[in-house]
Amino acid sequence: QVQLVESGGGEVQPGGSLRLSCAASISIFSVYAMGWYRQAPGTQRELVAEVTTGGSTNYAYSVKGRFTITSDNAKNTVYLQMNSLRPEDTAVYYCYVEKNFARFWGQGTQVTVSS
Repeated sequence: QVQLVESGGGEVQPGGSLRLSCAASISIFSVYAMGWYRQAPGTQRELVAEVTTGGSTNYAYSVKGRFTITSDNAKNTVYLQMNSLRPEDTAVYYCYVEKNFARFWGQGTQVTVSS
């Protein structure tokens, strides 16, 4: 069983920044992909950003140029740097890991962008 622990969420004003962290209980060197989804109230969970074992990244169109996903294999951690935050970025952000065709999820961390 893979455990993921997220941190870094909170409340920020529009235009502000946050960095989310997701620490995995396994070596992320062996996973196929890691990334972040988000879900706002009344909406479906949507992909925000992901990085594959080959180093390829994929971003939702709405966050391109504002968010950056990185990983630290030594710390088994993936990060999501979020800049120029907007009210529409408000959601619960979930980290995931895909390994051996199975997907594991973190518990979620709330991000609120409000003035």
